[in-house]
Parts: sequence; C-alpha cells; structure tokens
Amino acid sequence: MSKIKIFALGGLNENGKNMYVVEVNKDIFVFDAGLKYDNDINLGIDYIIPSIDYLVKNRKRIRGLFLTHGHEGNMGAVPDVLEQIPELPVYGTKLTLELVKKDLYRNQLDKVNLIEIKPHVKISFGRNSIFPISVTHSIPDAVCYVLYTPDGAIVYTGDFVFDSTMQGTYKTDIGKLAYVGKQGVLCLLSESFYADRPGHTSPNNRISGFIREVLSETDDRIIATVMPAHYYRIQEIFNEINNTHRKVVIMGKELQETINVAMKEGYLEINPDKIGTLADLEGKNTLVLISDNKEKPFANLNRIIKGFDKFIEIKETDTIFITEPSYPGIEKRLALIMDEIAMLGADAVCLSPKKHLLHHSSREDLMLMINLMNPKYYFPVKGEYKNQYQNGEIAEELGVPKENIILKLNGDVFEMDNGENVNSLEHIETDEILIDGNSQGDIGDLVLKDREMLGENGIVIISCTLDKETKEIVGGPEILTRGFIYVKESQDLLEETKEVSRQAIEDNIEPNSKRVDYSKIKNDVREILGKFFYKKTESKPMIITVIQEV
Repeated sequence: MSKIKIFALGGLNENGKNMYVVEVNKDIFVFDAGLKYDNDINLGIDYIIPSIDYLVKNRKRIRGLFLTHGHEGNMGAVPDVLEQIPELPVYGTKLTLELVKKDLYRNQLDKVNLIEIKPHVKISFGRNSIFPISVTHSIPDAVCYVLYTPDGAIVYTGDFVFDSTMQGTYKTDIGKLAYVGKQGVLCLLSESFYADRPGHTSPNNRISGFIREVLSETDDRIIATVMPAHYYRIQEIFNEINNTHRKVVIMGKELQETINVAMKEGYLEINPDKIGTLADLEGKNTLVLISDNKEKPFANLNRIIKGFDKFIEIKETDTIFITEPSYPGIEKRLALIMDEIAMLGADAVCLSPKKHLLHHSSREDLMLMINLMNPKYYFPVKGEYKNQYQNGEIAEELGVPKENIILKLNGDVFEMDNGENVNSLEHIETDEILIDGNSQGDIGDLVLKDREMLGENGIVIISCTLDKETKEIVGGPEILTRGFIYVKESQDLLEETKEVSRQAIEDNIEPNSKRVDYSKIKNDVREILGKFFYKKTESKPMIITVIQEV
C-alpha cells in the first residue's frame, strides 16, 4: 500500500507551463516541463516557466522527468530545469529528445542524462514502473504515460486526439489503452484544452482541403506561416504541393534544419524536387514557408510586414496564409497582423477557430478516453479553470462520482492513502519564473514594475555636482527626461523642476558640514519631485538622482 501525492507546479488554470508531479511514497515522478509565452504584457519577457524550488529541495528523490512530446508547452523548460538539477534523468521518445537536444545546445548544456524510450516498453523503478503508450498529436512520437503503483495505475494523457486517419508515428494504440483500463486505473490526468467543444476534434484538425483551396485560388506567390514543431501541418502542405507546379522555399535556418532532420529520420515524407532555393523566392509558383520558434507569435511575419526582412518584401499580389487557428491569448495579435497585411494591399487567409482545431481532445475524445480508462479518480489538467471544470462535468456525465473528480490549482495537493482520497489541504509553494533573453533566473516583480513605470510614464534623471570640501552646489541640477514630457514645449516645467530639486538638495546639506547623507538626498528628491510632477502632470515618472563631488 502507498501514500500518493499528485500536484502541478504549472499547467492548471493556464495554457502552457505544464509540469505535473506524482509522489509514490518516497519516489517522485515528474511529467513534462513546459514554458508559456506572455502574450498580454510582454515587457521584454521572452517566456515563463514554473518555479522548481520543490524539486531542487527534493532532487535526490526524483526518479525522472518524463516528456510526452516535443512542443514548447511540454518540454520548453527542460534546459532551465537541467541548469538547476543537471543530474536529472530525462526520458522521452527519439524525436522529443532530438528537439530537447537543440534547446540544450542553444543553452550550452552538454553534460545531461537523456534516456530514449520506446512506446510500449516498460521502465521499472523498484515497486513502481512507467509504461508509455503512443497517442495521436500534431507531432510524431507523442506518448501518454502509465505509472503503475502498488495501489493501481496513474495515467497522464498529455495532448491527444482520436483520429483513425493518422497512422505510423502518429497512431494511437487504442488496444494498449483499453488493456490498461481493464487492469484498473486509480487516477486519470487528462487534458482540458477543448473540453467546451462538442463532438470529436477529428476531422477539424485536418486542413488538406483548405490548403488545396488556397493553392487553387491564386497563381501568385503564397507566404505561409507554420509552427515548426507541428509536423503534421507541414506534411499536409507538402502533400498538397505535390499536386501543383509550385515549389516551396523554406526560410529560416532553424526551420530548414527541422525539416531536413525530419525527412532524414522518416518523420516527414517530402519530395526533394519540390523544395526550392532563394532563386525561386520571387517566382509566381512559389510557396514561402516561414515559422516562429521561441519567439512571440507572428514575430517573423511581423518583421516581413514592417519591411525589416532582407529577403522578403510583401507585394500586393501575395497571399499570406496563416496555417494554424488562433487560440486564447493571440486573438488580438492576429487581428492586428491581418489589418496590417490589408494595408499593404495583400490578401490574408487564416483558419477559423470554430471550424479548424488544434490537435487537442474535444468532448467526445475525452469521453472515449474516460470510457477506455474507467478511472476511480479523475483529475482534469492542462487548460484554464473553466476548461478543467467542463472536463470534470464530462466525467460526471459518464458516471464518475462528483467527489472523485479532482479540481485543483497549481500547488494544491491531491493525496491518496491506500488508494483512497484523504482530502488533504496541503499546498506546495509555486511561482512563475520570468525569463528574459539569455539571462539566467527570474527577472522578478520589481524589474517588471520598473519596466511598466518606464513604459507608462517615462524617466527623469536629476544630476548635480557638489564641491568636495564645502559641499556647496557647483553644477546643476541638470534635468534629463525621456518618455515623460515634450521638452521643447515644457521649458517652464523644467525650470521649476530644477528649482525644486535644488531646494531639496540644499535642505539636506548643513552649512560647513563635511559629511552628506546622499541616500537621504536621493530619497527626498524622489519624494518631493514625485508629488510635484503628479500635481503638475498627473504622471509618476521614474526619478533617478545622481550626485557627484569634484
């Protein structure tokens, strides 16, 4: 009999940043380590990852990190995790680990423990074991994980759809899923992204017909955006290109490498004769393939629109084809992109999120998974809380008792003792780590507040020089401002600012004093000027005071 704890360090009440922890007695199993992009208030933040302080503290008990597939929301935080726990074993399928290696190379991490797994081959950890099962997603080699414990199986689905047309490395092994369900599932952790959508996701995840229509409606150049890790979408595009006279020009070193490796390993079946070169870039019968990777949505397309790309300039005859449907968080950005394309006179085509879906499970897919697994406890994960709630309602419709449906937030612990819920109130401290560029570690709330203040109200720098002996003002105060006021039309305000600053500085210098408390001067200047600026302008710029002696 076992004491089992299940909780999330990220991934609940949000899209992305997935990281789920299962503790079986003293053993810790971690499933996925993803990132998410901050699409609302970027302020220079590149991406966000979960805080792993709990894992660092308990690093000796971790048996492994198990990755379901190679999308950033599920494996994008691996380099950041391995920087803190370099000895951590990372398990994944061949393609997943190849994508992890690319991220590790960019982060200059080489002494790591990557362990390739094969679907349907058990990995033993004493009394516990892990059994990966192939599932269907938009990237090959996706798996779900079954953690066998003495009290029963715990299943984490990862991202999945049921689509019988997807074969080979995309195929779901329904037989293995049914076999696990027959043996008995203690707890099922299942994604919630499309829990509000009726029916099956398939066939709305396939867009071959739509691609064919776009290709046939114009004889001019098409510029198509893809997500590089969505291999199935890339395959659909090339399948339709085979039936035309067009060639595909792949732009971007990373996208080219991704496609070349996928062709070599058999993950993409592409006719090499259909791949063009830069010489074909301006041709009418050309489809230009661009992508975004670890950047903000549509960053590369936006650079082309703004005229900053050295190879591509949008012409009025071009058609811009956005091959992925919008999802929560990028709708506003997509609308702006479509508007800017229209201003350039080009055509823009995008997928309707109502008709075309990503490779995530809708209500009927979730129902089928629940029926196959027949779990005792159901734990909705991956999605906003409303989606988790709707996922729980699906399980209740299928007969899972309401008290056995576990709705949690990040850090909330679901605990079982001998296979029974103990209604634990334990909470693991969780947080978000904000990553900016190549900087290591959290940017922090204070830095973000400074950036927000600079962005909204600008900055004012007060510079003043004192005599080293007498401490009298011999130069300044000089005022430098950026993003606060229009200097040419605000000379009176600047003169008043100099006088207020001078008075505040002099008030803090005693006559014939040999010592001056510069910290007090800076604080007083900031406080007095802050009130002065708010009274005059109703703005609160960042105020920096620089005092020097000569």
